[in-house]
Amino acid sequence: MIRTDLPKLARPAQRALAGAGVTCLEDLAEHTEIEIAALHGMGPNALGRLKEALAAMGLDFKVA
Repeated sequence: MIRTDLPKLARPAQRALAGAGVTCLEDLAEHTEIEIAALHGMGPNALGRLKEALAAMGLDFKVA
């Protein structure tokens, strides 16, 4: 299985994703945008970078 690295993010956002078990874009696509946005340390800049990275790989957040 291909695992695409997450984009470079601020440390709080990195820790938030790691705490949620998200280590690659494929993991990220298994969560809704609302779930990720609610993580402590996840700001609008980090969320925007994640959305761009998902789109570049033809992925998107899970639909609730």
